[in-house]
Amino acid sequence: MSQVLLVGTYRPGRTPLHRLPVGPKVLLLAVFSLVVVLLRSLPASGVCLALVVAAALVGRVPLGAVLRAVRGLAVLLVVVSAVQWWVNGLARAAETTLDLVALAVAALVLTTTTPVNALLDAIVRWLGPLRRLGVDPERVALAFSLAIAALPATLALALETRDAARARGLGRHPRAYLTPFVVRVVARAHETGDALHARGLGD
Repeated sequence: MSQVLLVGTYRPGRTPLHRLPVGPKVLLLAVFSLVVVLLRSLPASGVCLALVVAAALVGRVPLGAVLRAVRGLAVLLVVVSAVQWWVNGLARAAETTLDLVALAVAALVLTTTTPVNALLDAIVRWLGPLRRLGVDPERVALAFSLAIAALPATLALALETRDAARARGLGRHPRAYLTPFVVRVVARAHETGDALHARGLGD
């Protein structure tokens, strides 16, 4: 399987995160991302950011890589935070900013401590049983890797879906925004896969 550029470049190492199998690391990232999206308080966002910074230290992720990841979010941070400040106040803007940075660093930790091929091959293996239903695991894995690379846009989609649920008075019902979010992410992944296939990639 061809390699795809993710958020960070894999750096070989012998840290506990490097030795952790791909499955648990992806599961931890999924759970962490879910917690960040579901929790709705500034202190909780601060704790999540502190946890992921600690993980970056454990995985010996270079400081320069972290700073580049945050710098890559600069425009999105300014736009999203400004909108949140205008609509919901300073506290919500700060919460959103911390959430964006925390998830960007979390994805960076995963891709810095996990070989690209190992990550994509694991996804293909997990989706293998769905081939009989018409699912193309290789295409989904490729789209998934690009979704990680486009984490800011994916997170913005999550926050947009969450805020839409809150506007409908469904903020206390996770299913009200988790289901639409998953549907939108899967739809985007399929669109990405189709676009790559049209260009002769992902075959």
